[in-house]
Amino acid sequence: MSIHTSIIVRKENHILVSKFLKREVIIDCYVPTAVPNPDEISLLLINDGQDLVKMDFQEIIGSLYQTDSIKPLFCVGIHCSADRKNEYGTASVVDYQGLGAKASLYTRFVFEELLPYIRSTYKVRSFKEKSYAGFSLGGLSALDIVWHHAKEFSKVGVFSGSLWWRDKDQFDKDFDEDQHRIMHRLIRKGDLAPWLQFFFEVGTQDETADRNNNGIIDAIDDTVSLIDELIKKGYPSHQIKYVELEDGKHDVATWARAFPDFLKWGWGNK
Repeated sequence: MSIHTSIIVRKENHILVSKFLKREVIIDCYVPTAVPNPDEISLLLINDGQDLVKMDFQEIIGSLYQTDSIKPLFCVGIHCSADRKNEYGTASVVDYQGLGAKASLYTRFVFEELLPYIRSTYKVRSFKEKSYAGFSLGGLSALDIVWHHAKEFSKVGVFSGSLWWRDKDQFDKDFDEDQHRIMHRLIRKGDLAPWLQFFFEVGTQDETADRNNNGIIDAIDDTVSLIDELIKKGYPSHQIKYVELEDGKHDVATWARAFPDFLKWGWGNK
């Protein structure tokens, strides 16, 4: 019998007072217990942690441990605030409406407040590896943080990511999706971090919008074209996982369906 089958998940709630965000931040820690070798535990940060509660994430990851499907993983769900559209986004560029104005402060919160708090509270000097995930705009935020701090991370998971994020209104006559989708441009201009691995999920019913009238919804179009940018940058296809869920929607139930695949992709017991 594998040693991992003895792992159970304990959920612990914390409240951090952030000087950067000027608010209380609720976090849920899903702590693997009875891990034979604590040095084998990896860290996964997850934006929109309140959605993990809705999908009963503790049960999802607990079931994977029971079937010895994944390696030990310390997961931290970071609850969003009412100012979500400003705290999430791309830290270096606001969108055309000025949204994402606090994304740089959110990034500072993650590195200067959240990670030190986790290490001190749980007496962890370091994790085997660190990864980040998120849903919708939280997925964009996770990707932006990993992309610009690649030395800190190994993987990123983007579920129904807001990869349409742009710095010019799509109805502007000068709008060019190749130039004005912010994350696509940041990847194009950024540096290759050859160790990074990427997981993208999108549902065929994520939305109905088709900005360029090519017969493909924007959620799929924007995700596939961002993957194209990663491949052009030099990432091999085997480091990029794309999951398109038939009838998948822009909702917690769909992300709950996809999350076990993400966990087994990133930390599976082969």
